[in-house]
Amino acid sequence: MLDQARIVIIGGGAVGCSALWHLAKMGQTDALLLERNELTAGSTWHAAGNCPTFAGSLGVMKMQRYSADLYRRLERETGTPFTYNVTGSVRLAHTEDRMREFEHVRSWGRREDMPVEMMSVADIEDAYPFIETHDLRGGFWDAHDGDADPASLTQAFATGARALGARIRRHSAATGIRREGDEWVVETTQGDVRCEIVVNAAGYYAQRVGAWFEPFGARRVPMCVLQHQYLLTEEIPELEGWTHENGRKVPLLRDPDVSYYLRQEKAGLNLGPYERGGQGAWMDGSMPDDFSFQLYPDDLDRLEPYIEDACARVPLLASAGISKVINGPIPYAPDGLPLVGPMPGVPNAFEACVFTFGIAQAGGAGKVLAEWITEGATEWDMWAVDPRRYGGHLGQDAVNARGLQVYRHEYAIHHPRHAWPAGRDLRLSPVDDRIRAAGGQMGSFGDWERALWYARPGDDTSEAASETFDRKGPWWDAVAEECAAVRDSVGVIDICGFSRFNLDGEGAAAWLESKMSGRLPKPGRVGLAYFADHRGRCVTEMSVIRHGTDHFTLITAAVAQLHDRDWLTRDMPEGVTLTDHTDAFDTLLVTGPEARVLLQRIATDYDLAKPWLTHGTATVAGRPCHLVRVSFAGDLGWEIHAANEHVPALWDAVSAAGARPFGMIALDSMRLEKGWLAWKQDLSTDYTLRELGLARFMRDPGPEPERRLALLRYEGDLDPLYMANVSAGGAIVGEVTSAGWGHRSGMALALAMIPAGLDEGTALIIDVFGESVPANVLAGPAWDADFARIRA
Repeated sequence: MLDQARIVIIGGGAVGCSALWHLAKMGQTDALLLERNELTAGSTWHAAGNCPTFAGSLGVMKMQRYSADLYRRLERETGTPFTYNVTGSVRLAHTEDRMREFEHVRSWGRREDMPVEMMSVADIEDAYPFIETHDLRGGFWDAHDGDADPASLTQAFATGARALGARIRRHSAATGIRREGDEWVVETTQGDVRCEIVVNAAGYYAQRVGAWFEPFGARRVPMCVLQHQYLLTEEIPELEGWTHENGRKVPLLRDPDVSYYLRQEKAGLNLGPYERGGQGAWMDGSMPDDFSFQLYPDDLDRLEPYIEDACARVPLLASAGISKVINGPIPYAPDGLPLVGPMPGVPNAFEACVFTFGIAQAGGAGKVLAEWITEGATEWDMWAVDPRRYGGHLGQDAVNARGLQVYRHEYAIHHPRHAWPAGRDLRLSPVDDRIRAAGGQMGSFGDWERALWYARPGDDTSEAASETFDRKGPWWDAVAEECAAVRDSVGVIDICGFSRFNLDGEGAAAWLESKMSGRLPKPGRVGLAYFADHRGRCVTEMSVIRHGTDHFTLITAAVAQLHDRDWLTRDMPEGVTLTDHTDAFDTLLVTGPEARVLLQRIATDYDLAKPWLTHGTATVAGRPCHLVRVSFAGDLGWEIHAANEHVPALWDAVSAAGARPFGMIALDSMRLEKGWLAWKQDLSTDYTLRELGLARFMRDPGPEPERRLALLRYEGDLDPLYMANVSAGGAIVGEVTSAGWGHRSGMALALAMIPAGLDEGTALIIDVFGESVPANVLAGPAWDADFARIRA
C-alpha cells in the first residue's frame, strides 16, 4: 500500500533522528524517517562520540556549540536517558602558529560567550594530571567539551520525535525514488511512500542514495569513505583512583600537532589518531549493500607511532593493555565538512550527510536542516556546509584524493595563503599553460585554477613556505610589483570560472527586477544586483550586463555557480530561460592608467571613450569579444569576455602590448583599498543589505541600521583573520570580514562590521591572534576616493 508523509528522511543515524526531532519541534510532525536496519546501524554505532565546540569555521563552531548546549538539556526535553559527559578539553600547542590558531578561535568564543581560554604550560599541568609538558608552548581550554553516547543520543532524538507525532520505520530500506507530478515517491522494501520533501541522511551510503536523484538534475554526492581506528585500554588503577578522589573524569586531551585525541573511557583511556597514512574504504566500488553494525579488521601497526607519542605524553597510558580496537567506516567530503542544505539542482530535496564528526554536529545540523525546510533560510550563514559549494565536475578520484588529504591532516592549521595540493587541476583556464610558464602560483576558486601570484626567479615556491600567518611570505615582493604595475601602468589578470548565465525571454526583465533589491541597468549598461532573503539578509550579488530589453548576462562568483543557479531557477516563469555558459567563456581584466592606450593598439572597432559601467561587442587582436568597463582592482580598466577558443590569442596580444600579469592576492589587496566586497567573506546572510552599505542598490532601503560595514586602517605586522573581534572601550563591538595590506595605499586595511555611530577617526582595537592592534575608521576608500582614476 502507498504510505504518505510531507517529509521523508532516509537514514536513521544521529543526524537523521536529530533532523526529525527538530522538524517536529518546528511543527513539521507529518514526517517519516526510514532506516534499513536498526537506528544507529551505520557510522553512529561505532562513533567515539567526542563533542568539541572548536572548529575552523565560525558557522560550524556555532553548529557544534548549539549541539553542546542542547545535549546538556536533551534528557529533560525528551524524557529519555542520555549519557553525556562534560569533561572539558585541553588542546596542546607545540608551535607559535598553533598558538595563533588557538588565539583566533578563542576570539570567536569570546564573542559567542563561550567558556574557552588560552592555557600556559602551567595551566595545562594544573588541568591534566599525568601529563609531560616539557616541549609545549601552551594550550587551549574548552570547558564545554566532552563526549556523548551515540546510541542514547540517537534514541533521545527518536523518542522525542515520536512523542511529538513524527514517525520512524525501522527495517524499511529505501531502494529508489521516482517523481510523480510535484511529488516524490520513495520506494522501500515495505512499500512506496509519497511525499513532498526528501532528505538524504544516509551516512556513508549517501552517495548511493544521491544517485537516485541524478536523473532529476542532481550532481553526484561528493564523498568518499575512509577507515578510522581508535583503541580502548584496559582499566588503569591510577586513573580510577584519581577519578574516585576528584569525582570527575580527566579532561579530553588533544595533540593536534601529532594528530590524536586521548579520552578517559570509564577507568581506561580511548586513543584516537588521525593517521598520516589514512586508508580508504571501498574505493574500488565494493561497498556491500548492508554493512550495519560491522567493522573492518584492526591494524594496530598503523597506530604504532601515535601510541608511542601518546605514551610519552601521558606515561600512564603505557601501563595499560589494549582491550579493544574499533576500525569503522567514516564518510568524508573533499573539505572534511558535511553537506547540510538544499540538494543542488533538485526541487524539494535536501542533504544532511557526509558527517565526519556526526555526534558533535548532529544537534546543530538538525536545527540547520529544519530551518532550511521550514523557513527557506538558516539563522547563521552556513555556506561552509552548504551542499551547493560543490558542483558536478568533481570526479571520484579527486574526491578520494581530497578526502584522504583532509583525514591525514585533520588537525592541520589552515594558513590564509596555503593551497592544498590534492585533487586539483580540475577546471583550467584556456591560458593555464601561459600563466604557469610565467610563474603563476595557483590557487583553487570553485575548483577553477587561478594564479595567486607570479613567482620571480629565486622566489620560494615550496608548499611549506606558504604555511605561515606572516604577511610577508614569499609572495610579498612579487605582489607589491604586481600592484605597482596596475598603479603606474597596466596589468592583466585571468579570472577564469566566473559563473555566467544568459537570461532571455519575454518578461525576463520584469521577473529579474522582481527578485532583486534594486533597479536594472539600461541596455548597454552594466550594474550590480543584490538579492535578499525574507529577512533582508544578503543572499548573493550578481553583475548584470544588459544587452537588450529582455536579454541579460549575469556574472557571479566562481564558487556560487550552483547556489545562484538554484536561486534564479526556483520560481522562473514560463517563457524565460536561463542558460549556463560558465564552461564556455573566460574573462581577462586589463586595468591601470595605461589600459586605454594598450587597448587602442589592439582593439580595432570599439569606442574606448565610452564611460564607466558600459559594455559592447568588439574585435580585439582580431578576435571577437565583449568589453565591459569595470575593474574590481579599482582603476581604469575593461573586462574582456570571450569564448575560450579566442582567449589565448587575446592573452598573447595583451601581454605583448605591455600588460604585466597579476594574481588574486594583488587583486584582493586592491579591492580592499576601494572597500569593495567579496561574496561569502563580506557578503553573507549574517548581514542585511542595509548593514553592508548597499542602500544605493535598493528600491526600499528601510530605516538606518544599528551597525554598518566600514573600512578600517590598522597597525601591526600581522593581518587579522575572518571574523576577528573589533573592540571599543574594552567591549567587543564588531568583527572583521576581510583584511590585508593595501600595496598602493601603503596601509593595512580591514572591512569590519561595527556600530553605525562609530564615525571617521574613531579609535578601535582589532584582536589579531590575541594581540590588541590599534585601528581607526576611515571615511571612505583608501585609494582613488573620488573615483577619478576609474572614471578617467
